[in-house]
Amino acid sequence: MTEKFIKNEQLNFIKKQITFIKDSKNKNVPKNVLATVIDLANDKIMDLFPHLSDEQSEMLDVSKLKTESDYEQYIQHLSEYLLPFPIMTEQQLKKMFPKQKKLKLPDLSNIDHRQLTYLSWNDLRSNRKIIIYELEGKMVGIECEFSSTTKKNLCSFCNCFGEVSQISTVTKTKKTKNPDYYRSIGNYICADGSECNKKMTNVDYLEGFLKDSLGI
Repeated sequence: MTEKFIKNEQLNFIKKQITFIKDSKNKNVPKNVLATVIDLANDKIMDLFPHLSDEQSEMLDVSKLKTESDYEQYIQHLSEYLLPFPIMTEQQLKKMFPKQKKLKLPDLSNIDHRQLTYLSWNDLRSNRKIIIYELEGKMVGIECEFSSTTKKNLCSFCNCFGEVSQISTVTKTKKTKNPDYYRSIGNYICADGSECNKKMTNVDYLEGFLKDSLGI
């Protein structure tokens, strides 16, 4: 049996491709157009995984799916191969922010790690949002100032429209000619982190933001 190999954002992306296929079917597009939609979806899904085994390729293939039940079973089956977000202890989280002696932590027991691309929570006492992510095999974390005021806009992380709040952090990147240089990086992201994780299909922006913030 193949090992777990699908990340949360990858499964979300696959679900989105399935939606495209089903929408095309419901619109009764010509057979050749539908075949193209399916082929493109299949190619995009396969491109998510550079090193697939034959078993994994067969599992991900959407070309053989025909009915609504087939699509549901397909997603349900893939869900069994979700890679959970790394489970961290309270001590590990505190160690990531040694200067924060009174760091407020989330209730880790109530978090479904299978539906996480990144872990985040708000510290209302200090108007801070904490973001944790596995970047290039290492767990990293940043603190951001955040506004409790929300508005409707696009989220920079999941690129979906919804209730967002503004966050900002200061980059740790320094300029040799100006050691006092600093730059504040601001973004609008989903006010509800769990909902954001359910909509994440790509991590390029998130990783770029974290690298910029951490000066990597």
